[in-house]
Amino acid sequence: MLDIRTLLIIDDCAADRKIYRRYLLKDPHQSYQIFEADCAEEGLALCQKIRCDVILLDFCLPDMSGLELFDRMQQEIFKTSVPVIMLTGRGDEEIAVQVMKRGALDYLVKHNVTQDVLQLAVRNAIKQSCLQAQLHKTQERQRLIATTALRIRQSLNLEQILNTAVAEVQQLLKCDRVIVYQFAPDTDGKIVASSVESFRTVALGDRVGAEEQGAGTGSRGKIPLLSTLPHTRSPISNPQSPIPYIYELGLCNCVSLKEQFNTQANLVVPINLSNNGNPTPKLWGLLIAHQNSGERYWQTDDAQMLNEVSVQLAIAIQQAELLAQTQAALTKEKQLNTFKSQIIATVSHEYRTPLTSILAAASTLAKHSQQLDESKQERFLGIIEQKARYMSKLVDDMMLVNQFELEKPKFKPIPLDLVQFFADLIEQEREITGDRHELIFQITGHTQGFWGDRGLLQQIFINLMSNAIKYSPDGGTVEFHLIGKESEAIFYIRDRGIGIPIRDQENLFQSFSRASNVDTIPGTGLGLAIAKGCVELHGGDITLSSEVGEGTKVTVSLPKICPMSQLSPSST
Repeated sequence: MLDIRTLLIIDDCAADRKIYRRYLLKDPHQSYQIFEADCAEEGLALCQKIRCDVILLDFCLPDMSGLELFDRMQQEIFKTSVPVIMLTGRGDEEIAVQVMKRGALDYLVKHNVTQDVLQLAVRNAIKQSCLQAQLHKTQERQRLIATTALRIRQSLNLEQILNTAVAEVQQLLKCDRVIVYQFAPDTDGKIVASSVESFRTVALGDRVGAEEQGAGTGSRGKIPLLSTLPHTRSPISNPQSPIPYIYELGLCNCVSLKEQFNTQANLVVPINLSNNGNPTPKLWGLLIAHQNSGERYWQTDDAQMLNEVSVQLAIAIQQAELLAQTQAALTKEKQLNTFKSQIIATVSHEYRTPLTSILAAASTLAKHSQQLDESKQERFLGIIEQKARYMSKLVDDMMLVNQFELEKPKFKPIPLDLVQFFADLIEQEREITGDRHELIFQITGHTQGFWGDRGLLQQIFINLMSNAIKYSPDGGTVEFHLIGKESEAIFYIRDRGIGIPIRDQENLFQSFSRASNVDTIPGTGLGLAIAKGCVELHGGDITLSSEVGEGTKVTVSLPKICPMSQLSPSST
C-alpha cells in the first residue's frame, strides 16, 4: 500500500487546478490527498489547518504574488521547510532565480507541464524533502548525542557519570524515567542509577513492580536479567516494523522482563565494555528508557540515540573503573610501603633488646662458665631460650601479618574438640608462665560439632593469652572461659592488668597499634591484629572491653560450622 501524501494547489485558474489534480491522481508510484485554493489568503488558511507534504504555488495570484505568499508561509506558518514548486506562465530565468533564492524546491513553466513532468517533479520534491528532513534530524541527533556524551564524560566518578547519564537521556528522549541496571557476577544485578529520585528508594536488587512504576499495585522481588528490546515503530519506512530483539545486540540467555515492565513502554540497550582485546565485549549492564504516562511507540531514531549514548556511557564507565583501579593500586602500594617501613622499624627496635640480652648471656657463659655454678649457668641459658623464643615469635607474627596484608592465609577447617584443644594450650602456657600468674580454665555449655583451623585458632589463643599475661605485670589471675552454644562457640580471656585507655581502644586491632600506657613493656602491636584476622577467616567476631587499672576482657565468637563461602580452594 502506497503512502498517502497531502498536496495543496494554490492557483487562481480552476482549469489548471483540474489538470494538475488529474495528472497527479494518475501517478502509479504515489497516492495523494489534494486540497485546492484560488487565492493567497485561502491558501494561507489551508496551510494553517493541514500539514502539507508539497505545495504547488502559482506565481501570479489575484491578491499577492507567489513570492510574497511564499515569504509569509515561511514566516508565519512553517517552522520547518515544506517543499514548494512554483508555477509560472513565463519561463524567464529571472523569476527562476528569485524562486530558488527564496527557498523554493523547484519551479515549472505552465505551458511545459505534462503528466509525466508534473508527477516526476512532485515525487522528486517529496523525496528531496524527506532526505533533507532526515539529514536535519540526523545532524540534530548527533549534536544532542555529542552534547550528552560531553556531559557524561566530564567526570571520572562512576556515580556521578551514571546520574548524569540518566538525567541527560531523560531530557534527550523526553521520557518518564531512565535507569541504569548493572549485572553482577553472583546475582541477577541491581539498579545503580535512576533519573527519578523517588525510584532510588527501591532497594537495590529489588524487583520493580507496577506500583513503583505508577501503574497500580505490584509485587516486589528480585529484578531478573532483561531479555528483549520492546517492539517499536519506525518513523519513516514501515510504522509496524519492530526494532530487533535485544539478544541480536549482544544479550542472550537472559530471563524475560515481561513480568516486571510493560514491554511496550520500555526501550532497552546493552552497555558493553571492551574486553581486553577480546572481540566479544563484556556486558556491564543495561540502559533503560521507560514511558508510563500515556501510550508511546518508540521510534527507530530513539533506539539509535539510546544505543549511541550507551556507547559513550560505556567509554566513560571504563575510564572511571580504570581510574578507580589505578587509585586502588596506588593506595595499596602506599599502604604496603608504609607497612614495610613499620616492619623494618619494629624489627630493628624489637630485635635489638633481646639480641643484646642473648649476646650478653652467651658471652658470659663462654668466658666464665668455669666460675659459674650450675644454677647461674641455667639462668643464663634460660635468658637465651626466652629471648630466642620471643624473637622467633616476632618473626612468625611478621610473616603472618604480611600474609594478611598481601593475601588471606589458607583456611583449612577440620573437626576439633575445643575442650581438649584449649586445655592443651593452657597447659603449655602454664609451663612457661611461672608462678606469678594463675591461669583459670572454665567451660560452659556444649562445644561439640565445631569446625576450625587449628593453626589459626592457636594464633588467636596465643596472642590473646600472651597479651593478658604481659600486660598484667604484677601477676594475678587470667581467666579463660569457653562457652558452647547451639550454633557458635564463644570464649573470652579476662585479665586484671593495667587496662587500656578508652581513646586507644578503637585502633588496637590495627597492625602496630599499642595503648599509650604500656610504658616499657615490650611489644609490637601485632597481637590483636593477628587475632582479628584469624577470627574473620572463621567468619566470627572479636570485641574488647577494658578499663584502666581494672583489666581487659577480649571476647571471640566463632560459628561452629563456618560458612562455605569462607572455605579456601585448598580446604574443599
